[in-house]
Amino acid sequence: MIRFEQVSVTYADAPAPALQGVDLTVPEGELVLLVGPSGVGKSTLLGAVSGLVPHFTGGRLRGRVTVDGRDTRTHKPRELADLVGTVGQDPLAHFVTDTVEDELAYGMESLGLPTDVMRRRVEETLDLLGLADLRDRPIATLSGGQRQRVAIGSVLTPHPKVLVLDEPTSALDPAAAEEVLAVLQRLVHDLGTTVLMAEHRLERVVHYADQVVLLPGPGEAPVVGEPERIMALSPVFPPVVALGRLAGWDPLPLSVRDARRRAGDLRAQLATTVPPLAPAPAPPAVPPTARPGTPRTALGRLLHRRPHATKATEVTDVTEVASVSRLAVRRGRIEALRGVGLTLTPGETVALMGRNGAGKSTLLATLVGLVEPTSGSVTVGGRTPHRTHPRELIRQVGLVPQEPRDLLYADTVSAECAAADTDAGATPGSCRALVDELLPDVAGATHPRDLSEGQRLALALAIVLTGRPPLLLLDEPTRGLDYAAKARLVDILRALAAEGHAIVLATHDVELAAELARRVVILADGEIVADGPTPHVVVSSPAFAPQVAKIMAPQAWLTVHQIRDALDAGAGEPA
Repeated sequence: MIRFEQVSVTYADAPAPALQGVDLTVPEGELVLLVGPSGVGKSTLLGAVSGLVPHFTGGRLRGRVTVDGRDTRTHKPRELADLVGTVGQDPLAHFVTDTVEDELAYGMESLGLPTDVMRRRVEETLDLLGLADLRDRPIATLSGGQRQRVAIGSVLTPHPKVLVLDEPTSALDPAAAEEVLAVLQRLVHDLGTTVLMAEHRLERVVHYADQVVLLPGPGEAPVVGEPERIMALSPVFPPVVALGRLAGWDPLPLSVRDARRRAGDLRAQLATTVPPLAPAPAPPAVPPTARPGTPRTALGRLLHRRPHATKATEVTDVTEVASVSRLAVRRGRIEALRGVGLTLTPGETVALMGRNGAGKSTLLATLVGLVEPTSGSVTVGGRTPHRTHPRELIRQVGLVPQEPRDLLYADTVSAECAAADTDAGATPGSCRALVDELLPDVAGATHPRDLSEGQRLALALAIVLTGRPPLLLLDEPTRGLDYAAKARLVDILRALAAEGHAIVLATHDVELAAELARRVVILADGEIVADGPTPHVVVSSPAFAPQVAKIMAPQAWLTVHQIRDALDAGAGEPA
């Protein structure tokens, strides 16, 4: 169905090709997973299938890409629209209409399908993706995950032969991701649809794949094979594979069910070892050997300093960074939050979880003053956020939004950094020094729109950290990040927490919560339904438990790192 023949893609002014020597075939009626570290050309490869590369992105394509016999060099994206359905990393860039139902119908209207066919397919898709209750909602009022489901639905309704999906579950809660993947599998098995999908959260998708295409590095030839074989040599792999590698299982398990069947001996070995109650605290941000001198790096110097404190003239509880009491927020007909109570303390890392539309982003927006409460109270550093001037509030709380580009408005990285220094009252060059550590290979003249999702996140994080706020809020911070980038983010956030910053992560990434959070708060329909230490909240939850917790149940292990540390310490060995 899809054929790459010695394909190379080089963008203007790029020092090396984004893709080089790609030669592969994707058979009809298979779900093929594209994996690899960030920056190896996965999105470029997907764009070459839909014709977006090079017709929309520019650059030079050598070789030949054919889809069902059509050459993408001579067929522009609109001439492939009846054959290929595409969903990119950014759902907002995908939308054309204002409401959910209209968006689902738009692609079929463009192809001139009969009205009765359009009506039937819209209803089918609303039911398939759980969107029936949202059919009349303006897209602008939807959560990130709801928008992602609408974007996927809009390419399903025309019934294309090929689906090209770039991180289709990145903004979905675990249950919604399972529903979407089940729909894709049904299309593959029952209708013979061909699905080519790139995804960083491999724990969600790898066991659905018929084949895996690994791009090992920039410009390197792809490696194609069955999932078990590719996961054995891939530099990126999910926790279930990491546990299999640690335990020496062969072949490697791809699903929790397979791993549980093999984990009996491991559970027995760890039966007398008590798992830690929470993720291990971060090591000191500045190594003991470096004290009492000045830390060598900008990030170290930033962490070595305490967060901005509340003015001494204000009467506040120094044990609280923020407090929320009986909070309610109404947006039109939607009651986004009701009766929410929450206290955040210095050095605390909290994962805010719940299904799409539960109110997580609304709660973060209220803490940073973007949304005014309908009733109840919110205080951050002794201030009421929506009544505090932004230049003052930036020293108390910082938000890295779900779309990091919402913080980015300048034409270059250097200009963004200069503005961040001015806004935070920091020494000129402070933000740039942080960027140099988080993004060492990004030139100051680079336009933010030319950065990858992960690079934009790092830039937005550097901008927020320049103000050294005691409270740091991150909304879906691992979208677009591979496992290595996520590990670097975890290290940074742990160091910030160790220096007294309170951190709140609104996330659907259960593996991130298990790795980093000491406390989990679960929202449902705008209310808090669970609040407690991470193991107590997630281990018994089928939706929010990480893979290791499901494999090792009833023991309360959360991560592969915990098990590795226990084994290294001699767990299960005779005294």
